[in-house]
This record gives sequence, structure tokens and C-alpha cells, in this order.
Amino acid sequence: MHFKVVIPARYESTRFPGKLLSTINGRTIISHVIDLAKKSGAEEVIVATDDQRIAESVATSDCHVIMTRKTHASGTDRIAEVALRQNWSPETLVVNVQGDEPFIPPALINSVAQTLWDTPDASASTACFPVSDREDLFNPNLVKVVLNYQNYALYFSRAPIPWSRDTFSDEHNNLPHDYPGFGHIGIYGYRAKFLSEYSNLPFSPLEAFEKLEQLRMLQAGRRMVVTHTQVPPAPGIDTPGDLERARELLSKL
Repeated sequence: MHFKVVIPARYESTRFPGKLLSTINGRTIISHVIDLAKKSGAEEVIVATDDQRIAESVATSDCHVIMTRKTHASGTDRIAEVALRQNWSPETLVVNVQGDEPFIPPALINSVAQTLWDTPDASASTACFPVSDREDLFNPNLVKVVLNYQNYALYFSRAPIPWSRDTFSDEHNNLPHDYPGFGHIGIYGYRAKFLSEYSNLPFSPLEAFEKLEQLRMLQAGRRMVVTHTQVPPAPGIDTPGDLERARELLSKL
């Protein structure tokens, strides 16, 4: 199996502009992500950005930088531009690693690629972990996913799914011991053929309401296979507060 990693990296962020150039232990967030991507077994690591400041910051990181349009609605759209410009073969595997995930395990990146490789009927792949905490389940910032028996995603939501009718009516109840809910990890694998079609998928009201780009794929009838990990991911960097917590976490490693 061979795969590429593309890190979509925009400078503007609603909650934390310029966050990818913030530092943890003297190194930028995106440089940490690049190093982890290189350890995943990827044959190539590419940073796809629309900002010269980010491009210049990673110039010495021994990875390929591609300048993309500023108008992309999502990271997947940005990666689709890269795949088109690089003229990758239809079966090329591409893993989308977000630029604000400085603790993403390299083994998880590899697993997302391997799962897609092993599942020829899937257009894309992603990852999940078991939810065991009620507070996490009801947190809209943690996306939830439910699966079928073949580990294809049925739906993603910011709401607690599936809803346990017999226990969730009482806010003091814990999750049932056999609760079949999972938290979603925002990493995706694609085949280049699918990326060439992604931007032309029909408008998705589900994506618009939930603000979850993966729902565009599901509503269009595309299949997304999900790999499992038992370890909840370390938090990404969405706010200045997240950055401080990440600095504390890395100082303890």
C-alpha cells in the first residue's frame, strides 16, 4: 500500500486566526503535524495552503508546498485542487491530516489509509473511538458517528446519537454499558477519483445545518468506511485556550 498525506492549511480561522503558526515548545503547530505525517509511512507529505506566511514557515520542513485558491469551502475541496493539479492516478490514496492536530498518532494516519485500501467499495475512510463519557456525548464540539455492521458510516452529528430513550431522559444517568456510540476523529482518506468528483456533489442541507463536510458525501450516497481506535484523540487547536492546554500536555510528554 502506498499513500500520500495532504495537510490543508489556511491562515484565516474564525476562532483563532494564524493558529497554525503559533508555537508549542518553540515550533509551529503545523511543523509538529508535518513531522507526525512523515512518520506515518506516507510516500509524500504535502502542505496545501492559500497563504504565503504558512508556505514560508514550512519551506525548510522537507515537504512539498502547493499554493491553492482562497475560495475553498472545506479542506476536502482544497485537497481536490491538489489532486487535480498533481494529475494523480484515480486509485491514488490521499489522507487528509488537519493542520491543527499536533498530536495525531502516525499509526492512525496509516490505519485510515490501510482501511480504505482494504475496502474497494468505499469512496472515503475516517476514524472513530468509543464514547464512554456522557459529557463528551452531549458536547456539540465532539462529532458523533453511528455505523452499520460493515463499519460504514450511517450518519454523523453534533447531537448525541444514537439516542438512548430509556436513559437519556434522566440527566443523571450514565451511558449504558453497551452503548454503541462513537466519537469521530477528523481525519479522512480518499481515492483521487473521488476527489475529482467531490466538488460537483449536490448541495447538502445536512452539511449546511450540521457544518460537517462529510455529510455531503453521505447524502450523495457515497460510502465512508470507518477504522476504530480505542484511544481518544488529544484535542486539536481551535482556540487560544486549546493552545495553552496543548503546551501543557506536550511539556509532560
